[in-house]
Amino acid sequence: MATAGQARSWARGALRGIGDSLYTPFAGPDGDEIDWDAYRELVRYCVADLQHPMLWCTSGVGEFWSLTLDERKRLLELAIDVGRAANPGLVVQACTTAASVKDCLELTRHAQQAGADIAYIQTPVMETHGGEGVLRFFAHIAERTDIALGMFNSPSSGYVLTAAESARIYEQIPAVCATKEGAFRPRNSKALHDLAPGLVIWECDLTVYRAGWLRAGIVCPAQLGTVGYLHETPQRRIVTEYWDLVYNDKLIEAMDFARESGMDRFEADMGSWFTCYPGRPDYFTHWGAAFKHAAAVLGLPIGGYPHSRPPQALLPDAAKRQIEGAYRRLGLVGKR
Repeated sequence: MATAGQARSWARGALRGIGDSLYTPFAGPDGDEIDWDAYRELVRYCVADLQHPMLWCTSGVGEFWSLTLDERKRLLELAIDVGRAANPGLVVQACTTAASVKDCLELTRHAQQAGADIAYIQTPVMETHGGEGVLRFFAHIAERTDIALGMFNSPSSGYVLTAAESARIYEQIPAVCATKEGAFRPRNSKALHDLAPGLVIWECDLTVYRAGWLRAGIVCPAQLGTVGYLHETPQRRIVTEYWDLVYNDKLIEAMDFARESGMDRFEADMGSWFTCYPGRPDYFTHWGAAFKHAAAVLGLPIGGYPHSRPPQALLPDAAKRQIEGAYRRLGLVGKR
């Protein structure tokens, strides 16, 4: 675990490779319980079977907004215990965002005590007074903890930091060492790098990696929080092979591989069910049931309640059929 004082030197070397954002398997009536055994199996699968070097816990894919503080703490603890039993060097990233700064502080302190390597704070999802308010939020946490901190700039918050606002947070809070830029705004990420060249940036618009941004030092050699485990299997590790090519600056080979393996077509075949609810098409979401249905298609455990907790809607049958068809076409599951 990196302390606040070590954060920036630590991040430049430690944040590498695929980081899996874990879903939460629910069980019981109306999903009121968590299937802890299914969660353990998911962690083991990502770390031991796929050999992914990082985990991203209790964030958007994990439906943090529907979890209690105790549930979020236990999910993180299990990920650390099970994951590091398989790989002692596993990097564990904890998302500790919450509507209340006090709840965020409690979760961040817990992440520090539990042994997480870094805590990411998503731009608060309610009543955010711009970058000034986010800065105050981060300062409140940083003054009371001693752990590396990251920003998580997602449009699901309802407010996305500008490059100047993020750079100001980085400048004033030494514990802040990384950012997950989840708004598909590569121009903003480039501007942020120009303002804060020491900040470790992950850009969710993956085309920038094909454009040589890693070679240029704008982005880092890591997927800080994705669902790579839903895009490959231990028998066919196509995502790992693709990113190994990118990280080794073999961009032409990587693009050829993505086309020939079916990776590029798979993205189109899947559609936008992971991040878009048709009834609100202008809103970026993390549709938990879509991630879990994809996991079920691959044979991963999702618990006895396959839906998301409220306020998310039930995943329609059309989405399930499209997801299933995409996996069959890619060849990760057998054809009917």
